[in-house]
Amino acid sequence: MITVQDINKPEPIKVDEQLKTFQKGDAVAGTIECLRRGEFILIQTFYSDGISLLAELHKDLKLKLPNFSFKDQQAYRAEYHKLSNLVVLEIVDQKLSPKKSPNIGWLSEFYPDNEHFLLTFPQVQGLNSAWQWHEKGVSLPVLRNKLKPYYGTYFPTRFEHLVLFDNFLKHYKGQKKTAIDVGVGCGVLSMQMVNHQFQKVFATDINPNAIFGLQEYMGNTKLSRKIELDCAHLFGKWIKQTELIVFNPPWLPETRELERIDQAIFYDKTLFENFFAEAKKILLPEGQLVVIFSNLAQITNVTAAHPIKTELMNGNRFQLERYFKKLVKPASSKTKRDQHWRALEEVELWVLKHI
Repeated sequence: MITVQDINKPEPIKVDEQLKTFQKGDAVAGTIECLRRGEFILIQTFYSDGISLLAELHKDLKLKLPNFSFKDQQAYRAEYHKLSNLVVLEIVDQKLSPKKSPNIGWLSEFYPDNEHFLLTFPQVQGLNSAWQWHEKGVSLPVLRNKLKPYYGTYFPTRFEHLVLFDNFLKHYKGQKKTAIDVGVGCGVLSMQMVNHQFQKVFATDINPNAIFGLQEYMGNTKLSRKIELDCAHLFGKWIKQTELIVFNPPWLPETRELERIDQAIFYDKTLFENFFAEAKKILLPEGQLVVIFSNLAQITNVTAAHPIKTELMNGNRFQLERYFKKLVKPASSKTKRDQHWRALEEVELWVLKHI
């Protein structure tokens, strides 16, 4: 059983020195130079001062860094991540110290015994955003009830791949005794299978936040008796053969050392080889293996390699039974990033069976 002590959460920064501060109206250029030298900047007066400083940081980076390709945007986000995480806030008695700060329930849950510490401004923004989503819930077109995504857990904001999977389940002709959901995340695929009368779904995730969040969400409901969880890599403790394996892996190959939050977005070099090797042993002879993927890496020129095509060509384990794809709707017109490739993005659903 995963507990709140086991989950990933922002590491508190000790308050052990006098820090430089920033409030709206102060010299921005000098403050950004301090950030470039690796110095912490404390937001002390109003929460909105931090928002103002990060907006100025964006303006500064846009003048200095190119923004033409997908790789340019990755470099931009990496630099922004490094500098913005030197902007810090003080937490006293599990509440943010600056005036007009949001009330974030995670603070008392995550740090019940820590009464005075610092967190970076982006960490606080992440906590606040996660808290708001958790409190109001997320509606998905393939589920009747709202999800309550837990902090540090990926949940979908676009739904084409969920619709593809739901259509697959509607026409699924195999037995529905068991299924395995590898990388369960927020649990949507497992819940879809339960809604389509699968008797038992065994689900794994390497992220303890995903497992703890689902434990909290399901509680002692009927759903908790239908979905069994294991915090583990790939198949974890599930070694009994099953008629359906579902895998919605990260869609981009790693380009640098991964942080915890990136593991839902980027895959390492060994992920697919290890997954297909284990799936070969666990899938029943007449079973089906479903992999949900995207052409995002190819259309953004991150890589020409496609791990599922590579497996089908060279793995000598599985053959293609069916293949479905769906064009992704354009990104919101409100986004400020150049995402011209989105017009070419497709989500894919690959149905494989034993050779």
